[in-house]
Amino acid sequence: MTRDNGTAVSQSPAAGATRTPGYAGTLAAACGAVFVAQVANALPASLNGLFQQDLHAHGSQLTWVTAAFMIAVVCFEFSFGVLGDLFGRRRLVVAGTVLVAAGSTAAALAPTVQVLWIGAALNGLGAGAMFPGSLTAITAVTRGTRERAHAVALWSGCLSAGAAVSPLLGGVFAKVGSWRGSFWVLVALALVSAVLTRALAAESRAPRGRRLDVPGQITFAAGLVLVLYGAVEGPESGWTALPVLLAFALGACFLAGFVVVELGAESPLFDLRLFRNRAFTVSSVVAVIGMLAFLGACFSTSMWPGPVQHQDPLRVAVPFLLLQGPAFPLIPVVSRLLHRVAASWLLTSGFVLMAIGCLLCARLDVDDPGLGAFVVPALLVGIGFALTVSSVTAVALNSVPPELAGMAGATTNMLRDLVFALGPVVVGAVALSNAGSAFTRNLSGAQLPAAQLAAARQIAGAGGPLAVSSVLPGDPAAAAHGLALDALGSGFGTAFLVCGAAAAAAAALTAFGMIGLRVGRSAEDEAPASSAHDGDGRTGSTAAALRP
Repeated sequence: MTRDNGTAVSQSPAAGATRTPGYAGTLAAACGAVFVAQVANALPASLNGLFQQDLHAHGSQLTWVTAAFMIAVVCFEFSFGVLGDLFGRRRLVVAGTVLVAAGSTAAALAPTVQVLWIGAALNGLGAGAMFPGSLTAITAVTRGTRERAHAVALWSGCLSAGAAVSPLLGGVFAKVGSWRGSFWVLVALALVSAVLTRALAAESRAPRGRRLDVPGQITFAAGLVLVLYGAVEGPESGWTALPVLLAFALGACFLAGFVVVELGAESPLFDLRLFRNRAFTVSSVVAVIGMLAFLGACFSTSMWPGPVQHQDPLRVAVPFLLLQGPAFPLIPVVSRLLHRVAASWLLTSGFVLMAIGCLLCARLDVDDPGLGAFVVPALLVGIGFALTVSSVTAVALNSVPPELAGMAGATTNMLRDLVFALGPVVVGAVALSNAGSAFTRNLSGAQLPAAQLAAARQIAGAGGPLAVSSVLPGDPAAAAHGLALDALGSGFGTAFLVCGAAAAAAAALTAFGMIGLRVGRSAEDEAPASSAHDGDGRTGSTAAALRP
């Protein structure tokens, strides 16, 4: 690691006796930045109803508000990691906050949903710079496993805090009817974050052997854009529609091309040899499976009291406080556990708690509008998430040498954000397809007059049981409202079961996949002091970390 003046930042164990200059300021700025980035990420989900009313947007157009953000984040996180290593992590985070301020301004002023897409994409580019930039800035000023564990736990807690606050922010403005005000608040938060980062954070770089990989970026971005396009359009256009099938096929070809390009690149965007490290590989796989479980549970929880039961937006926000809130107050507990308990135990315990919570959610009664039944399951999922999110990040960073921390941090963020994009789509497809089948069966056996039956079938054919459950009382299809509600309860109950199964699978993979690994200590603690180069130009510690 180097400062912006080119001086080396010591990473030796002996250096842990004193704290790196700029540690407190950098940690505060990084936590503030990731909080703002996560607010930008989660905010639109609570405002979809107002987007629909004010901008006259429909199904896939609303989906693209979130998709535009996530595509920008996921596609360019690797390159942002390289830019941070080359030009400075502080500069990268400041640039990201400025982009979020610009994107939120565009969203606040948007006259059409298409302009809202542009604002969301700018926000995604900004967040895509802030996520890896803030995380890697922390690694540059932490010395030893204990200090890094505390810093990563605090960073992860602020990430969760942003996700917990965002629905409340959206709910308050939904209550007063002005969704644009929430984006103006986000503009102010981004500008404050930019000023604090510029004033408090220490600059750091790791330029040695790092340069932009243009062919890798092109193939990776093209592949992901096509795959995500298919995932977003599939539920509405049909998974067998020609554009969807072509998008998946071409996307797979581009992603295969990305692997080929990276294997032969002199300075790869993503060094695939990282996966020779078993700890990094296991943590990456369980990050995908476990975050799918968590994001699926969040999506199903937002749908249950919201579009399914049609409750007040502020009531919809309450379960999110239970899901996302525990991560922040548990920061000191998690940071101590990361130092004293094997990461495999923390990960396994967290995923087990998430699995239990999801299975309890699967037993909820859709006819009960009370929020009391959510308390225990949501808290279990939230506590499990608090244990896993910091542990996954710590394992990824501590299993590689310091010079690959930027790449490891960008990879961890990219995998998490990829699941943010795909998780709701996958879980939503499971829930709504199951609900559609259940509604069709229920309707066939219902003793309804012909006119009401025909009206319900027509609306269900256009928008599924969600559309039937939303019709006004005077509509003939309203007679099938109870059938639609039961079908939706069954569909989202199945979705919770899928999430529980994914969390259980992540727990099993962690428990068995990390047997015999010592991942509680950082790579710099275990690496030899010598930095002699191997034949491929990497340092000895890098080569050691990349061995199986």
